[in-house]
Amino acid sequence: MLSPCVIAVAVLGVIVALHLLFELHYFTRSLLTVVVCLFCKKKRHVLDTLSVRGICLTSDIDVLLYHMNNARYLREVDFARIDFYQRTGLLGHISAKGGGVVQGAATIRYRRFIRPFTIFRIDTRVIYWDSTSLFMEHRFVTPKDNFVRAIAVCRQRLIDCNAEEIMTDLLSRPEPKMANQLAGVSNPSAVIEMEPEDKDNKMHTVVLDPVKPNMPPGKPDLPLEVAKWLESIEISSANLRNGC
Repeated sequence: MLSPCVIAVAVLGVIVALHLLFELHYFTRSLLTVVVCLFCKKKRHVLDTLSVRGICLTSDIDVLLYHMNNARYLREVDFARIDFYQRTGLLGHISAKGGGVVQGAATIRYRRFIRPFTIFRIDTRVIYWDSTSLFMEHRFVTPKDNFVRAIAVCRQRLIDCNAEEIMTDLLSRPEPKMANQLAGVSNPSAVIEMEPEDKDNKMHTVVLDPVKPNMPPGKPDLPLEVAKWLESIEISSANLRNGC
Protein backbone atom coordinates (compact mmCIF):
# COMPACT_ATOMS: atom_id res chain seq x y z
CA MET A 1 0.00 0.00 0.00
CA LEU A 2 1.32 3.42 -0.94
CA SER A 3 2.21 5.77 1.86
CA PRO A 4 0.43 9.15 2.19
CA CYS A 5 3.67 10.94 1.29
CA VAL A 6 3.97 9.06 -2.00
CA ILE A 7 0.34 9.80 -2.84
CA ALA A 8 0.79 13.49 -1.99
CA VAL A 9 3.92 13.73 -4.16
CA ALA A 10 2.13 11.96 -7.03
CA VAL A 11 -0.86 14.32 -6.82
CA LEU A 12 1.44 17.33 -6.67
CA GLY A 13 3.35 16.01 -9.68
CA VAL A 14 0.12 15.63 -11.67
CA ILE A 15 -0.95 19.17 -10.80
CA VAL A 16 2.43 20.60 -11.80
CA ALA A 17 2.38 18.60 -15.05
CA LEU A 18 -1.10 19.88 -15.89
CA HIS A 19 -0.01 23.46 -15.26
CA LEU A 20 3.01 22.96 -17.51
CA LEU A 21 1.08 21.29 -20.32
CA PHE A 22 -2.19 23.25 -20.20
CA GLU A 23 -3.35 26.74 -19.30
CA LEU A 24 -5.53 25.51 -16.43
CA HIS A 25 -6.62 28.96 -15.27
CA TYR A 26 -7.83 29.86 -18.75
CA PHE A 27 -9.82 26.65 -19.25
CA THR A 28 -11.22 26.72 -15.71
CA ARG A 29 -12.37 30.32 -16.03
CA SER A 30 -13.85 29.66 -19.47
CA LEU A 31 -15.84 26.73 -18.09
CA LEU A 32 -16.97 28.80 -15.10
CA THR A 33 -18.11 31.59 -17.43
CA VAL A 34 -20.24 29.14 -19.42
CA VAL A 35 -21.79 27.66 -16.26
CA VAL A 36 -22.64 31.10 -14.86
CA CYS A 37 -24.23 32.12 -18.17
CA LEU A 38 -26.34 28.96 -18.31
CA PHE A 39 -27.66 29.06 -14.76
CA CYS A 40 -27.24 32.57 -13.33
CA LYS A 41 -27.64 35.12 -16.12
CA LYS A 42 -30.57 36.09 -18.30
CA LYS A 43 -30.68 35.62 -22.04
CA ARG A 44 -30.17 38.75 -24.11
CA HIS A 45 -30.78 39.96 -27.64
CA VAL A 46 -27.89 39.67 -30.09
CA LEU A 47 -27.78 43.46 -30.63
CA ASP A 48 -27.71 44.24 -26.91
CA THR A 49 -24.57 45.50 -25.21
CA LEU A 50 -23.50 42.94 -22.60
CA SER A 51 -21.15 43.69 -19.72
CA VAL A 52 -18.84 41.59 -17.58
CA ARG A 53 -16.68 42.78 -14.71
CA GLY A 54 -13.09 42.03 -13.88
CA ILE A 55 -10.26 43.13 -11.64
CA CYS A 56 -6.57 43.63 -12.38
CA LEU A 57 -4.71 41.19 -10.12
CA THR A 58 -1.00 40.79 -9.50
CA SER A 59 -0.95 37.98 -12.08
CA ASP A 60 -2.15 40.48 -14.71
CA ILE A 61 0.46 43.22 -14.34
CA ASP A 62 3.53 43.74 -16.50
CA VAL A 63 7.21 43.87 -15.52
CA LEU A 64 6.90 47.50 -14.45
CA LEU A 65 4.42 46.32 -11.77
CA TYR A 66 2.07 49.28 -12.00
CA HIS A 67 -0.43 48.54 -14.77
CA MET A 68 -2.20 45.71 -16.56
CA ASN A 69 -0.10 43.82 -19.11
CA ASN A 70 -1.05 44.67 -22.69
CA ALA A 71 -1.55 41.01 -23.60
CA ARG A 72 -4.06 40.54 -20.78
CA TYR A 73 -6.59 42.81 -22.44
CA LEU A 74 -7.23 40.44 -25.33
CA ARG A 75 -7.29 37.52 -22.90
CA GLU A 76 -10.04 39.26 -20.92
CA VAL A 77 -11.87 39.88 -24.19
CA ASP A 78 -12.05 36.10 -24.68
CA PHE A 79 -14.10 35.70 -21.49
CA ALA A 80 -16.35 38.63 -22.41
CA ARG A 81 -16.93 37.06 -25.81
CA ILE A 82 -17.79 33.68 -24.24
CA ASP A 83 -20.36 35.46 -22.08
CA PHE A 84 -21.83 37.19 -25.13
CA TYR A 85 -22.00 34.03 -27.24
CA GLN A 86 -23.74 32.06 -24.51
CA ARG A 87 -26.28 34.65 -23.38
CA THR A 88 -27.38 35.68 -26.87
CA GLY A 89 -27.52 32.12 -28.21
CA LEU A 90 -25.13 33.11 -30.98
CA LEU A 91 -22.73 30.21 -30.53
CA GLY A 92 -25.55 27.68 -30.24
CA HIS A 93 -27.11 28.95 -33.45
CA ILE A 94 -23.80 28.75 -35.30
CA SER A 95 -23.26 25.20 -34.05
CA ALA A 96 -26.80 24.22 -35.03
CA LYS A 97 -25.98 25.28 -38.59
CA GLY A 98 -22.94 23.01 -38.56
CA GLY A 99 -20.54 25.94 -38.42
CA GLY A 100 -17.76 27.19 -36.22
CA VAL A 101 -16.09 30.47 -35.37
CA VAL A 102 -12.45 31.55 -35.07
CA GLN A 103 -10.68 34.82 -34.43
CA GLY A 104 -9.78 36.34 -37.79
CA ALA A 105 -8.23 39.62 -36.69
CA ALA A 106 -8.09 41.98 -33.74
CA THR A 107 -7.07 45.55 -33.11
CA ILE A 108 -6.85 47.32 -29.77
CA ARG A 109 -6.15 50.87 -28.68
CA TYR A 110 -4.93 51.66 -25.17
CA ARG A 111 -6.04 55.00 -23.78
CA ARG A 112 -5.18 54.90 -20.08
CA PHE A 113 -3.61 52.42 -17.66
CA ILE A 114 -5.61 49.94 -15.62
CA ARG A 115 -3.80 49.90 -12.28
CA PRO A 116 -3.42 46.83 -10.03
CA PHE A 117 -6.57 45.96 -8.04
CA THR A 118 -8.67 48.26 -10.22
CA ILE A 119 -12.17 47.01 -11.03
CA PHE A 120 -13.13 47.35 -14.68
CA ARG A 121 -16.05 46.48 -16.93
CA ILE A 122 -15.97 45.11 -20.48
CA ASP A 123 -18.89 46.24 -22.65
CA THR A 124 -19.33 43.94 -25.65
CA ARG A 125 -21.54 44.40 -28.69
CA VAL A 126 -21.82 43.42 -32.35
CA ILE A 127 -21.15 46.49 -34.48
CA TYR A 128 -21.31 45.00 -37.98
CA TRP A 129 -21.34 41.78 -39.97
CA ASP A 130 -20.98 40.57 -43.53
CA SER A 131 -21.42 37.16 -45.12
CA THR A 132 -18.24 35.73 -43.60
CA SER A 133 -17.57 37.59 -40.36
CA LEU A 134 -18.95 39.23 -37.24
CA PHE A 135 -17.31 42.39 -35.95
CA MET A 136 -17.42 42.85 -32.18
CA GLU A 137 -16.41 45.85 -30.11
CA HIS A 138 -15.10 45.50 -26.56
CA ARG A 139 -14.69 48.54 -24.31
CA PHE A 140 -12.72 48.42 -21.06
CA VAL A 141 -14.44 50.88 -18.74
CA THR A 142 -13.62 51.77 -15.14
CA PRO A 143 -16.95 52.22 -13.30
CA LYS A 144 -15.56 54.79 -10.84
CA ASP A 145 -15.10 57.41 -13.59
CA ASN A 146 -16.87 55.71 -16.54
CA PHE A 147 -13.73 56.26 -18.63
CA VAL A 148 -12.97 53.98 -21.59
CA ARG A 149 -9.46 52.72 -20.79
CA ALA A 150 -9.09 50.63 -23.93
CA ILE A 151 -11.18 49.66 -26.93
CA ALA A 152 -10.77 46.52 -29.02
CA VAL A 153 -12.44 45.43 -32.25
CA CYS A 154 -12.35 41.75 -33.21
CA ARG A 155 -13.26 40.09 -36.47
CA GLN A 156 -14.88 36.72 -35.82
CA ARG A 157 -14.64 34.55 -38.91
CA LEU A 158 -17.46 32.03 -39.34
CA ILE A 159 -16.65 28.63 -40.83
CA ASP A 160 -19.08 26.50 -42.87
CA CYS A 161 -21.99 28.89 -42.38
CA ASN A 162 -23.13 32.32 -43.53
CA ALA A 163 -22.96 35.15 -41.01
CA GLU A 164 -25.72 37.08 -42.78
CA GLU A 165 -28.08 34.11 -42.43
CA ILE A 166 -27.14 33.58 -38.79
CA MET A 167 -27.82 37.20 -37.87
CA THR A 168 -31.04 37.34 -39.91
CA ASP A 169 -32.35 34.30 -38.04
CA LEU A 170 -31.45 35.76 -34.65
CA LEU A 171 -32.85 39.20 -35.47
CA SER A 172 -36.15 37.71 -36.60
CA ARG A 173 -36.69 36.25 -33.15
CA PRO A 174 -38.47 38.35 -30.51
CA GLU A 175 -36.32 39.76 -27.75
CA PRO A 176 -36.18 37.57 -24.60
CA LYS A 177 -38.41 39.93 -22.59
CA MET A 178 -40.97 40.06 -25.38
CA ALA A 179 -40.89 36.29 -25.78
CA ASN A 180 -41.73 35.87 -22.10
CA GLN A 181 -44.61 38.32 -22.39
CA LEU A 182 -46.03 36.48 -25.40
CA ALA A 183 -45.83 33.04 -23.80
CA GLY A 184 -49.28 31.48 -23.86
CA VAL A 185 -50.78 34.15 -26.14
CA SER A 186 -52.66 32.47 -28.99
CA ASN A 187 -52.55 35.52 -31.26
CA PRO A 188 -49.21 37.30 -30.89
CA SER A 189 -50.15 39.89 -33.50
CA ALA A 190 -52.01 41.83 -30.81
CA VAL A 191 -51.72 41.65 -27.04
CA ILE A 192 -54.91 42.20 -25.07
CA GLU A 193 -55.22 43.16 -21.44
CA MET A 194 -58.13 44.12 -19.23
CA GLU A 195 -58.28 47.37 -17.27
CA PRO A 196 -60.92 48.90 -14.99
CA GLU A 197 -63.14 51.25 -16.98
CA ASP A 198 -64.54 53.27 -14.10
CA LYS A 199 -65.05 53.32 -10.36
CA ASP A 200 -67.52 50.43 -10.61
CA ASN A 201 -64.60 48.24 -11.70
CA LYS A 202 -66.25 47.39 -14.99
CA MET A 203 -63.68 45.94 -17.33
CA HIS A 204 -62.92 46.90 -20.88
CA THR A 205 -60.45 45.60 -23.42
CA VAL A 206 -57.34 47.54 -24.34
CA VAL A 207 -55.41 46.63 -27.47
CA LEU A 208 -51.73 47.34 -27.07
CA ASP A 209 -49.32 48.04 -29.89
CA PRO A 210 -49.26 45.05 -32.21
CA VAL A 211 -46.18 42.88 -32.27
CA LYS A 212 -44.57 42.83 -35.68
CA PRO A 213 -42.30 39.79 -35.92
CA ASN A 214 -41.45 40.56 -39.55
CA MET A 215 -39.79 43.85 -38.66
CA PRO A 216 -36.52 42.95 -36.88
CA PRO A 217 -33.92 45.58 -35.93
CA GLY A 218 -31.92 46.68 -38.92
CA LYS A 219 -28.32 45.87 -39.71
CA PRO A 220 -25.99 48.64 -38.50
CA ASP A 221 -23.97 50.63 -41.00
CA LEU A 222 -20.31 49.80 -41.43
CA PRO A 223 -18.41 52.03 -38.96
CA LEU A 224 -15.79 54.21 -40.61
CA GLU A 225 -12.98 52.95 -38.36
CA VAL A 226 -13.86 49.35 -39.24
CA ALA A 227 -13.92 50.19 -42.95
CA LYS A 228 -10.43 51.72 -42.71
CA TRP A 229 -9.23 48.75 -40.67
CA LEU A 230 -10.49 46.33 -43.33
CA GLU A 231 -8.64 48.35 -45.95
CA SER A 232 -5.41 47.97 -43.98
CA ILE A 233 -6.01 44.21 -43.70
CA GLU A 234 -6.46 43.95 -47.47
CA ILE A 235 -3.25 45.93 -48.04
CA SER A 236 -1.37 43.65 -45.63
CA SER A 237 -2.76 40.53 -47.32
CA ALA A 238 -1.76 41.84 -50.75
CA ASN A 239 1.77 42.53 -49.51
CA LEU A 240 2.06 39.01 -48.10
CA ARG A 241 0.79 37.47 -51.33
CA ASN A 242 3.38 39.48 -53.25
CA GLY A 243 6.16 38.29 -50.97
CA CYS A 244 6.72 41.64 -49.27
